[in-house]
Amino acid sequence: MNIENDSVEKNAAEEKAVENIIGDEPPSQEKAGFFRWLKGLLPAFMTGSSSDKGGDDMLKESLEEVIDELENDQSSFGEEERSIITNTLAFRNKRVDDIMVPRTDIIAVDASASFEEVMDVFIKGTTSRLPVYRETLDEVIAMVHIKDAFRELVLIKEASNAPDFNSTALRSIQRPILFVPPSMKLFDLLTKMQATHIHMAVVVDEYGGTDGLLTIEDLVEQIVGDIEDEHDEAEEELLRELPGGDLVADARLSIEALEGLLGLDLLPDDQDDDVDTLGGLLFTISGYIPEVGEVIKDKNGLNYEILAGDARSIKTVLIKRQDLTQSLIKDMEKNAGLSDDKPKQTVQ
Repeated sequence: MNIENDSVEKNAAEEKAVENIIGDEPPSQEKAGFFRWLKGLLPAFMTGSSSDKGGDDMLKESLEEVIDELENDQSSFGEEERSIITNTLAFRNKRVDDIMVPRTDIIAVDASASFEEVMDVFIKGTTSRLPVYRETLDEVIAMVHIKDAFRELVLIKEASNAPDFNSTALRSIQRPILFVPPSMKLFDLLTKMQATHIHMAVVVDEYGGTDGLLTIEDLVEQIVGDIEDEHDEAEEELLRELPGGDLVADARLSIEALEGLLGLDLLPDDQDDDVDTLGGLLFTISGYIPEVGEVIKDKNGLNYEILAGDARSIKTVLIKRQDLTQSLIKDMEKNAGLSDDKPKQTVQ
């Protein structure tokens, strides 16, 4: 058995597979051509184009080379196309718990709710799907779709001149829902949603409790960017700067975004994977849930004042950058003073 020849043949086969997917020429500059190219590329990239990791890595490297080529000004690709390819590269490694809607933000309805109550939640929540739970959110049993709800509404009105919405059972319009672990890869979930035609999934922990929620729209947005329709409300501002430099931040602001803005490392390396948000950072630093008005100081000397919250969570935080700046200035002045006090050596 000639191992060297086998290796050469294998590499040649992998290179051929990559060439078949990427192509010798860049994709059509028209969007239709680009999306056809991307559609043909995705299955091979997500599932691997060869029997081992080598071909998969080669495909990833080839994609990255394409992105590098697209960075030059002569490229017919726009920012949108480059962004989609970059997002596609990141998609395969992302897990469900990276993008899920956290439990505290889930909008759901009790199985005992009347039809009228369900319609009211749809209207106020501006969502097209609602999970249905029994007694607590840890016992999600199904979901309801707004199309089914409106179809039932029409049937009720056609059946009677004085419709009784309270007598309509929510059970009649319930649909099945998926249950997935936090560690599941996004592409696996997308594949499962396509196969089952169930487009909402509840993320459950090891004890069966509800951790979060995902819809197929959340998955698609990871590749093509935010999808907003005429019913979407403007996203709340998570961060704003005050005159003087201080920041008012939502506790849901990601640590990564805050570190990028401040230019500081806010967490030890061994805790980077354990804390995702500003609220989680303050829980970790203090060891408890801080009260409104309380000030927490981190390892960098940065002060955080709790502006809004309750017994279970932090809502809004004032990040006092001015205090940190003044502290740094004092330290510099102190160090400069110590330097001036040192005896000067006389050169003979």
